[in-house]
Amino acid sequence: MIKVLFICHGNICRSPMAEFVLKDMVEKRGIADQFEIASAATSTEEIWNGVGNPVYPPAKAELAKHGISCSGKRAVQLKASDYDYYDYLIGMDSMNIRNMERMTGHQRGDKIRKMLEYAGMQSDCRDPWYSSRFDETYRDVVTGCTAFLEFLEKEGKI
Repeated sequence: MIKVLFICHGNICRSPMAEFVLKDMVEKRGIADQFEIASAATSTEEIWNGVGNPVYPPAKAELAKHGISCSGKRAVQLKASDYDYYDYLIGMDSMNIRNMERMTGHQRGDKIRKMLEYAGMQSDCRDPWYSSRFDETYRDVVTGCTAFLEFLEKEGKI
């Protein structure tokens, strides 16, 4: 079982988009049973009294445009123990990576990487919270998830 955790600031836009895009990709390839895929936040801004907010409506709408549902997903916060549980902790931007390192006590490396690194890029996954360009974020997510699956294939893990 390959365990993947996508991480962004609030867990209502980029990381849930990546979670459900990758779930869709592995389902279509017939390998979903080889994966456990989730997402989390580095902050608690979208979590109130222990209950996370649902996926931000424009992010949900962008996924729906591509036939992908994120129904039932609510924001959760990254825990230090997630480092030991998951095989891959994939951050959306450089600030996420710094927060992931601080929160888990582990450095960027084998388990902690920025998503677009899998595509050979150092750029961040664009944050639609500021740009309102959910289409651009979706493209970044698809690029990153596709490259991540290619990485796993090259490594002989799938």
